[in-house]
Amino acid sequence: MLAPMSEHEDSQQPDPYDAVVVGLGPGGEALATALAKAGRRVLAVDKHLVGGECPYYGCIPSKMMLRAADALAEARRADTLAGDVSVTASWAPVARRVSEEATAGWDDTAAVRRLEDAGAEVLHGVARLAGPGRVTVTTPDGATREVAATDVVLNPGTRPAAPPVDGLEGTPYWTNRDALKATEVPGSLVVLGGGPIGCELAQVFARFGVRVTLLQRGDRLLPGDEPEAAAILQDALVADGVRVVTGAETRRVTHADGTFTVEVGEEVLHADRLLVAAGRTPNLDDVGLDTVGLDPSARTIEVDDHQRVTGPDGAVRGLWAIGDVTGKGAFTHVSMYQSGIAQRALLGEDGHPASYHALPHVTFTDPEVAGVGMTEQQARDAGLTVRVGSTPLEQSSRGFTHGPGATGTIKVVEDADRGVLVGATVVGPAGGEIVGALAVAVHAAVPVEVLRTMIYAYPTFHRAIETALGELA
Repeated sequence: MLAPMSEHEDSQQPDPYDAVVVGLGPGGEALATALAKAGRRVLAVDKHLVGGECPYYGCIPSKMMLRAADALAEARRADTLAGDVSVTASWAPVARRVSEEATAGWDDTAAVRRLEDAGAEVLHGVARLAGPGRVTVTTPDGATREVAATDVVLNPGTRPAAPPVDGLEGTPYWTNRDALKATEVPGSLVVLGGGPIGCELAQVFARFGVRVTLLQRGDRLLPGDEPEAAAILQDALVADGVRVVTGAETRRVTHADGTFTVEVGEEVLHADRLLVAAGRTPNLDDVGLDTVGLDPSARTIEVDDHQRVTGPDGAVRGLWAIGDVTGKGAFTHVSMYQSGIAQRALLGEDGHPASYHALPHVTFTDPEVAGVGMTEQQARDAGLTVRVGSTPLEQSSRGFTHGPGATGTIKVVEDADRGVLVGATVVGPAGGEIVGALAVAVHAAVPVEVLRTMIYAYPTFHRAIETALGELA
């Protein structure tokens, strides 16, 4: 049960806790659970759903949508490989799976119960720092409660950003949250933003028959990945019927009579829906950073390698941060990684400090785009002596036998002075799985000469790693 509060509680002495966890995305939920199970008195607070963006609007439901879209694409490829196939797309099974299987109707009752069963106290509300070791929680009914804590962990996450486009504010545009709740597909869709979210959802809706135009302000898709990866993905999206426009400066948006009008350069687009996937905004607007001597306008929170928050005078006593707001990567796996580091530090246990030199990421389009560590340009900018090697995935034996859908590449980036890989990219079927082997190589600084002595199973996609290593130059 959620703890009852009086509207007068804000004038009473603060309730003492060992830890208050603010924001219950995957990392915050895991940390609150672990601390409670270790016998700490824990207050866990979230203003929305316990579990955060990932299980309700991100990783889990979006991958259900992508799986459905991939099944359609694979069925349409069957006529090349196995005979005539007729495919009729239906969004109803997708919407049902997302609502019933992934999100339980966007209800976090089960997640709250898990935390409570672990021994934590759970509150839905807005938490704000009120000074060192102090947190004020305001619940949806307006009641407030001030609590004291030996340690406070900030994990407020991010929310969809809205670019400063004239007329956009006030229109019923979609963010990823709205798209994930769609019960039917529109006839036409304009996607604003060519990052991972924009690319994934553009492909999903295109494969379900939606006329999709993808607008990317920059000169290429996926600006954080290798240019070669972006080019391959753009070709794949175009093949799915997506119109991709790069260098697109969106000047104005209007909405009338159920139709969006989007002015891009000298062109005017019309669509049933507009999906804005133009980045994320850290939820640091009103966390109360100023009450503990930190910059209230900061977009990230500085942390040391054990997740302690640091300020102008060093570590801020009793204050920790994990997740997107640390600026180390807005990925669930980063939040969970940091959660484990903070857990060990808070419980006085030994453990390795945080290290991000082998951070992996995956965009789950078809083909998947996966990377780990540095891109070639990042390595050069870091002053390394760089060698790169690459090979087209479709030229591998597995790519040849796979046929349609096997387009991709494996690219490796070597620090030639040390003889180790510092980065790698995989584009292709199961690229996110293949990159795992390369993540081990980057993480452990396995010498390239050792990697060349390995036996790579034949015929597999990952065998192309051996070919890419042989192309290092």
